Amino acid sequence: MNIAKTGLLLAAMTGLFLAVGYVLGGEAGMGLAFVVALGVNFFSYWNGDKLVLRMHGAQRVDETTAPDFVRLVHQLAQNADLPAPTVYVIEQDQPNAFATGRNPDHAAVAATTGLMARLSREELAGVIAHELAHIKNRDILTMTITATFAGAISMLANFALFFGGRRQGPLGIFGLLAMMILAPLSAALVQMAISRTREYAADAKGAEICGRPLWLASALEKISRGAEAIEYEAAERNPATAPLFIINPLHGGRVDKLFSTHPDTANRIARLRAMAGAQASAPGPWN
Repeated sequence: MNIAKTGLLLAAMTGLFLAVGYVLGGEAGMGLAFVVALGVNFFSYWNGDKLVLRMHGAQRVDETTAPDFVRLVHQLAQNADLPAPTVYVIEQDQPNAFATGRNPDHAAVAATTGLMARLSREELAGVIAHELAHIKNRDILTMTITATFAGAISMLANFALFFGGRRQGPLGIFGLLAMMILAPLSAALVQMAISRTREYAADAKGAEICGRPLWLASALEKISRGAEAIEYEAAERNPATAPLFIINPLHGGRVDKLFSTHPDTANRIARLRAMAGAQASAPGPWN
């Protein structure tokens, strides 16, 4: 996904925000929404990562508090020719992980305690390599901003539900009800358009960073099973952050269809296994 397309998707999020503002308060509401949208963009750029980490109760760790994990992250960052990201751990039994930040110099990687407990060191390396790939591909700012925007759009639509909006005009109450339903749905679709394409790219780049595609393939199998079996309450309360994770942390929506935030895990694993097969048959450092 190129920069121009990503810019168009972010513009679509801004347009949705303005549309909700118009339904709530007419032209004055749209003007106010525009000011708020600028504020959301500014806040997301500088503080969106901190907000997401706070939503999930992430705690920063270092070589004193989590030496093996932090050293693994730093080693893989070196492999990827990236600055070492800040490392966080989330007290959560569901195995999962995400990366956030505004650029490679201000990036963070977060993993749940469930991920660290259930995966081997090799599988954990595959997951961290995937998250570093998002940083390398400069996905993290776009994904963090869209998560913040999607949450703000949903909040604005809920505001319309509880306090009522601008009911005059050609559509009146029906327009208000339609906006309350369609705005969050449209925001989710924009997130999906961004997230699903980038997961495949991060899988491929992550396999290159860790050097073994099958490590990530094995990790995805375990994480997918864990996400299906274990509810992640913080993610359920903040569904706009779901596309940030390596596997959808929400219950449901784990198949490769229109309303899935992630590609089908089986498809991702198949691609990684094909990549491993191609590398095994070619001479070079992979053998």
